[in-house]
Amino acid sequence: MVNLRFIITGGPGAGKTTILEALAERGYHYVPETARAIIKKRLEAGLSPRPPLDQFAQQILQEDIAYYRATPVTDQPVFFDRGVVDALGFSEEVGAISPAQVAAYIQEFPYNELVFLMPPWQSIYTTDGQRDQTFSESVQVFERLKTWYARWGYKMIEAPRVDVKTRVDFILKTVETSLA
Repeated sequence: MVNLRFIITGGPGAGKTTILEALAERGYHYVPETARAIIKKRLEAGLSPRPPLDQFAQQILQEDIAYYRATPVTDQPVFFDRGVVDALGFSEEVGAISPAQVAAYIQEFPYNELVFLMPPWQSIYTTDGQRDQTFSESVQVFERLKTWYARWGYKMIEAPRVDVKTRVDFILKTVETSLA
């Protein structure tokens, strides 16, 4: 059976959420980014945006696993804003998980082999209440993600830097072609 769980990833401010919302407008289900929700809740509670990095990584991972398990996938693609694979990369980077645990989770929570990468794009990059990284940091995250996904055998498809409709059309055409 073809895995219909597709990841859309990239550095902060690359347009992931906008693309996912546009996919939803076309009738596709998507799973939102966990880290952003955690930061928002912490700020609303008067806390710092992030707990210590190892705790933050583990919280993201556990919530992404819960989303993965709770998200039904039937006969239509489902898109994930980052997801378990990203959370594992962050967890390993901050020393919150062992390489053996990462490998086990990669096997337990598979996604479609195609991963859509949203490249850094300075003309659309902005900061907000939950995004405080600089554009330079966004570029660094993007480069780490490319290396991380390649390490686990995913095929990365870089989305073009074009208007939202054309980006969404590109993603859907790529998915359609891969499933044919």
